[in-house]
Amino acid sequence: MHPLPPTRTIEFVAESEKLREVPSVHEVVERVSPSMARFPRTLQVTAVRAVLEELRAEIRSGVVDGQTVEARVEQALTSIERPSLRRVINATGVVLHTNLGRAPLGGMAVLPGYSNLEYDIAAGRRGKRDAHIAGLLERLLSASAIAVNNNAAAIFLALHELAAGGEVVVSRGELIEIGDGFRIPDIMAHSGALLREVGTTNRTRIDDYREAINDRTRLLLRVHPSNFRVTGFTARPELRDLVALGRDCGLPVYEDLGSGCIADLRAFGIQEPLVSDSLRAGVDLVSFSGDKLLGGPQAGILAGRPELVARLRRNPLFRALRLDKLIYQALENTLRQLLLENWDAVPALAMIRQTAGEIRARAEALVARVPRIRAEIAAGSSVIGGGATPEQSIPTWLIAVECANVVEAERALRAREPAIVARIEGGRLVFDLRTVFREEEDEVAAALAAGLR
Repeated sequence: MHPLPPTRTIEFVAESEKLREVPSVHEVVERVSPSMARFPRTLQVTAVRAVLEELRAEIRSGVVDGQTVEARVEQALTSIERPSLRRVINATGVVLHTNLGRAPLGGMAVLPGYSNLEYDIAAGRRGKRDAHIAGLLERLLSASAIAVNNNAAAIFLALHELAAGGEVVVSRGELIEIGDGFRIPDIMAHSGALLREVGTTNRTRIDDYREAINDRTRLLLRVHPSNFRVTGFTARPELRDLVALGRDCGLPVYEDLGSGCIADLRAFGIQEPLVSDSLRAGVDLVSFSGDKLLGGPQAGILAGRPELVARLRRNPLFRALRLDKLIYQALENTLRQLLLENWDAVPALAMIRQTAGEIRARAEALVARVPRIRAEIAAGSSVIGGGATPEQSIPTWLIAVECANVVEAERALRAREPAIVARIEGGRLVFDLRTVFREEEDEVAAALAAGLR
């Protein structure tokens, strides 16, 4: 047996001594600040055990944090009281910022206590929870509709009900990835439907669909490329031609529109197909997101022929994918504003509809309130984001701030309460007020005055 080198022996002894010096759980609980008594004893003990285990691991690694055990425990306990989901000021100019919750919601007082979620007050008996949005969607789209918890769920439900065990004909160029590694082909495969890819990545003709149809075909699928664009030598059948083919072959045509554009935004530089246009073209079923250009909470909406929507609603998966009462409330509020054409009451649409001139005036007024900062008002571009309207932008004006250390300045903004998320461009900290609510301007001005000089 070879003896350990002397230095290693000393290190081992020192480590063992430090481990023996780690206090017991009881000792630490007795030493923490009396203010920690507001936490249940079991919670205190759990926090102490976790901190002591971290300390032992640090001792073994040779790198020990200088904080006392008591301070660590108190930080761990007080962090429980701070909500993880917090308000953020979005100064990036990305309207549907996926990491910041996509479509921003307007003010909404959450219904306290009980509600008539599944109760028909007039009849005095059980009701259906989707009754709260069905009428609004039908008025908006002139079609029957239901909602599930997101658009991926809507696709899954539609394919499971209409095509499980059969084939779905879809263009190879439309087999998209919708974000975070989720791909349309994978969703389709798990639904029990078999993909029948036609055409090529860049060109698909109506005859490609026609030649793929056989006795196992259940559905013709069209997927709107809401998060990418293929340009150059491309071809895609007109929607009316696909609908006509479906009619000739007795097959339903289902279109996944993704971004869910209800309001016509072409006047504001946004070219996205309207849900109503697809339905008027004769598509049997459409699906789209609630938290993109619709401007509401996360949801997946399915609308179309009443008999198809009724089938989807009867599918057992509909219950598994149904919305919570808070989402129903937020979605109902959004749909009502859209129906009444109160566009500015839907924050995402209000942001898109702002002119560059309006944003420039806001930016100049804000900078004037903080005269000591070094800032320039510069022309720039806002984007929709959220997997919608790729390669489309909206003219805006930016506040570009010179900072001694732009990385530290950006980090300091995120450390504020509420956190402010801005961009770094050309070595400067950039704010786009398109995505900043007017009532948040005071907080942005305070942050600028606090030290971004």
